[in-house]
Amino acid sequence: MTRRGPGLRLRLTLLATALVAVVSGLLLWLGWVLVGNVVAAVPRFPSGGMVRVRGVVVPADELGAALRESAREQVLLAGGPAFVAVVLAAAVLAWTVTGRVLSPLHEVTDSARRLSAESLDQRIELGGPRDEVAELADTFDAMLDRLQTAFESQRRFVANASHELRTPLSVIRTELDVTLSDPGADTEELRRMAEVVRDATARAERLVEALLLLARTEGVELPRREPIDLTEVVGRALQGVAEDADRRGLRIHRCDDPALAMGDPALLERVAGNLLENAVRHNIEGGWVEIITSSSPQWASLRVVSSGTEVDSERIETLFEPFYRAGVQRTARTGAGLGLSIVRAAVAAHGGRVSAESVHGGGLAVTVEVPVAP
Repeated sequence: MTRRGPGLRLRLTLLATALVAVVSGLLLWLGWVLVGNVVAAVPRFPSGGMVRVRGVVVPADELGAALRESAREQVLLAGGPAFVAVVLAAAVLAWTVTGRVLSPLHEVTDSARRLSAESLDQRIELGGPRDEVAELADTFDAMLDRLQTAFESQRRFVANASHELRTPLSVIRTELDVTLSDPGADTEELRRMAEVVRDATARAERLVEALLLLARTEGVELPRREPIDLTEVVGRALQGVAEDADRRGLRIHRCDDPALAMGDPALLERVAGNLLENAVRHNIEGGWVEIITSSSPQWASLRVVSSGTEVDSERIETLFEPFYRAGVQRTARTGAGLGLSIVRAAVAAHGGRVSAESVHGGGLAVTVEVPVAP
């Protein structure tokens, strides 16, 4: 890597040395002037006499000038070497001190050079006094945290998408191969094949949309925040699951206390929608769903409790992992298995928290808390 000019250490050393040289030069000149003026103010002797100064005989009336020149010469003889010594000492000291001060910057530079997509887990973790250099190192570490989260999110997206898209693509290819290999396929057979391909395509589309939303949300900060009432969010989300809930005979109870949150309306609606979709999809026939909104001085909360199959409390945390559902690790036909993963990522982007617990007798309760609006 080529440098564009002198290094920062050299420039700081030259600057400090120049400042010391200027100040020392001014002090030497001031001493030269003051000594000459003080020595020249000696009493005047009568003219016509002779006085010996440093082995030199001078007229008595010129004694003041002779003493002044002699004093100034002594100042220059003593101050000149001292001036050079001070400037050299300042240069050495400045070079040493700036090297020690800038050494953490070299650590930051070396860390940046070593970084790659495979080594984003390295951190500087600079110790010592918490000065500007330490602040720079901490900022660099925080940037690495964000980069690592983004890279890991992209890796998971690629891995999950490539794995999960195999099923619908295999279905599409199988249906096409079977139908095309049958020379006697009639209109009804072609229509059946088209419906299967359409369903598989729709599933792949939903899966890709969910993965993209998870990748965009995980580990990022919200671009905008605004006050939004969670009761309105729940009302819109209920419209999307009302038909499925009626078809399965589910009883829905709402406790709509005002809960004004601060966040992104689209993401919060997606959170409520995922929670209600899970509550309906993984419920039992004729079951129930309870929706509770509330607020405290710090948090606006949404709690969705539903009946369903028994959930092992030790496996609650795994429900928030991609493609994991209660009792099965792979996604079923009715969902992509990303609902609670998206909920956790969206809530984290709001600076909130999410928790889940099993319900006695079967079912799941999920509580989401996001910062309350001022």
